[in-house]
Amino acid sequence: MPSNLAPAAARGEAGLMLATLAGVGVEYLARLEQGRDRHPSPQVLGALADALRMSTDERFHLRLLAKATEGGSSLICPSAQPPVMCIRPTVRALIDKLEPVPAVLINRMTQLLAYTTGFERLAGPTGLLDAAEPSFARFVFTDPRARDVYPDWDAVATQQVAIIKCAAGLGDPHVAALADELTVTAGGPFVELLTTPGVPERAGVQRWAHPEAGELRLAYEALELADDQRLIAYLPADEASSAALDRLTGRRLGMLRVVNS
Repeated sequence: MPSNLAPAAARGEAGLMLATLAGVGVEYLARLEQGRDRHPSPQVLGALADALRMSTDERFHLRLLAKATEGGSSLICPSAQPPVMCIRPTVRALIDKLEPVPAVLINRMTQLLAYTTGFERLAGPTGLLDAAEPSFARFVFTDPRARDVYPDWDAVATQQVAIIKCAAGLGDPHVAALADELTVTAGGPFVELLTTPGVPERAGVQRWAHPEAGELRLAYEALELADDQRLIAYLPADEASSAALDRLTGRRLGMLRVVNS
């Protein structure tokens, strides 16, 4: 690792404090600072980022530096099949038929592959779709706006980790690499949930604090499709959410069926 990983000297009171906060040994921290250890684990990087109170941008930069010192090597086995990014014609037609219901297709990496106009109107103002390659997990854990969007952030975050753990537990190195990335970029909030029991839910109710529509209670149904893809549709869970969602998606008031919760 670069010698400027830790701004404080690894020895002395400042180094001891940093090592204590990060949960690493002072001698090990010294080796990192001096470039004598160039392969810190994602857990160590995440702990150091937490201890140094790095911003999201600084965490991403730290991860890039770590990858650079590895000589560009990849943790992903070349023989492992990457997540499927293409959309089968039948799935595309199904999503089209769901308009204007908010619906989104994701892969096992929680990357958004396709969505209805209804979902775009729901998620666009929240910032979820701002990234070049939108991802539920990355948004929930690395975008500060996510905690405002999801009043029950802990429950939403737990579900995202459950999806990641389910795929990684099956020996998926691509998802394991995503977990390593979030260990650095999200730090403690992500790492703590890795030890929390949980399985991906296929149905439930989420609260969204929408910047334009106000609070929405949305019942969701997640359908598992081929190619490790998942189709999620959102319906209003009460009358107030139904009216607000109608206004948001442009559907004539009263046409959406309210889902009992």
